[in-house]
Amino acid sequence: MSAHTTARFAADVYGQRLERAVELMRAAHLDALLITPGPDLRYLIGSDAQSFERLTCLVIPADGSTPSVVIPKLELAALAGSAAGELGLRVLDWVDGVDPYQLVRSILHAGSRIAVADAMPALHLIPLAESTTGLPSSATPVLRRSRMIKDEAEIEALRRAGAAIDRVHARMGEFLRAGRTEAEVSADITAAIVEEGHTEAEFVIVGSGPNGAVPHHSCSERVIEDGDVVVIDIGGPVPPGYYSDSTRTYVLGQPSKQVADRMALLEQAQAAAVAAVRPGATAASIDAAARTVLTDAGLGEAFVHRTGHGIGLSVHEEPYIMTGNDLVLEPGMAFSIEPGIYFPGQWGARIEDIVVVTDDGAEPMNQRPHGLTVL
Repeated sequence: MSAHTTARFAADVYGQRLERAVELMRAAHLDALLITPGPDLRYLIGSDAQSFERLTCLVIPADGSTPSVVIPKLELAALAGSAAGELGLRVLDWVDGVDPYQLVRSILHAGSRIAVADAMPALHLIPLAESTTGLPSSATPVLRRSRMIKDEAEIEALRRAGAAIDRVHARMGEFLRAGRTEAEVSADITAAIVEEGHTEAEFVIVGSGPNGAVPHHSCSERVIEDGDVVVIDIGGPVPPGYYSDSTRTYVLGQPSKQVADRMALLEQAQAAAVAAVRPGATAASIDAAARTVLTDAGLGEAFVHRTGHGIGLSVHEEPYIMTGNDLVLEPGMAFSIEPGIYFPGQWGARIEDIVVVTDDGAEPMNQRPHGLTVL
């Protein structure tokens, strides 16, 4: 079993999601959803099956008939921990020599209009497309609203994830010292992420000195020096597969006035964006709240990415908190707020919390201090 999911919600949660998927399919004038392994399959039935050259596919008809899972017989164990059995889904297992695509076609009507999971490999998409009228569409627009609006069980999982990653940041003094390499620090953080309640470390960014000016730097053999500003961006899943993602910025020794002043502005920008979150606000307006603070201070060009991204069963999913996104926020939406400033060849900084939209504002999932932490 993958480390992503070692538990799931009650079966009725997945039953409600399948019913909602049928409603949304009908509204989109589709006949079926075809969902191969990935976040959508975990969302819909709690299965952590993996995608291989042999087809595994959940088929959800829009006519309300029982969904089916087409799956290789040797992969049946992957369904054991899912809600498929309790939900009474049809299981069509197959062995080598059987055409699994024909099994899918036997469920569909001729010329069915289908939508497929974005994670479906072309290896499976191309033969399945023969059963459709025109090219298959993406299932993401059908499922996006359901996955964006987290229910209380999902929010509680995000709270646990946030608290777990906060405990890792609280231990940074154990790991982050001058004379150590980024890779050595990364290895210690990776172990701590699991120790503090995650099933694995999905990503660990240790960006020291000039490497901190590279937003998606991972780690290197660079030796961390006294005076370095260090960006630590870390996260991973907690059962049943919901992610943490939190960034804090540290400095080894007393910071220069320039670093301290610019970090204070970044902290102000991040707080302004969090304060702007409420139902009815747009994703773009949250981005603008952070960006305006930095632009007015002459640091607009140093902020080179969007303010945030949705999170849940994927580290990055909708909604995206960025310029031009007029999506209206609703209670239950979960996303990061992570403005950053980057000075190539010198240093960088980022502050990131996950927040959930409430009825009147935002609930942060992370509680660690936001300002520059001196080690």
